[in-house]
Amino acid sequence: MGGGGGTYRFKISSDGTISDELEVLVITSQKGHAMMFPKGGWELDESVEEAASRESLEEAGVLGSIESQLGKWDFLSKSRGTFYEGLMFPLLVKEQLDLWPEQHLRQRIWMTVGEAREACRDWWMKEALDVLAERLSSPMKQDNEETITISIL
Repeated sequence: MGGGGGTYRFKISSDGTISDELEVLVITSQKGHAMMFPKGGWELDESVEEAASRESLEEAGVLGSIESQLGKWDFLSKSRGTFYEGLMFPLLVKEQLDLWPEQHLRQRIWMTVGEAREACRDWWMKEALDVLAERLSSPMKQDNEETITISIL
């Protein structure tokens, strides 16, 4: 099993107000050939949510609190030829670090949802992004000044 993730935020205007425009943080693979959301497996001594938070920190350099699961997807690992179960979680990000563990292995880029959907190669990440965008555009979305950035993992 594995968890996947990316980062999103509501764009902050020049006057400091939070707009309705959604931006998603994607990272490059270690070899730099693909764009994706932070992802990875989890250890026996941690919950899936804790793993999502850890991977977001290690791969994308963002800190925050996990929100409810976006869904579960079965996908084939091209490198290992094995099927995995991927869980995706949004992470409300409260801090974006200038220094993080994999900063020399990956680049991180903020994109619109449309740009991220085109850039990410994995179909299940595209579907998770669609679920996230739908959730955030629903009338039940609460406006909260602390909701500046978020990550999916």
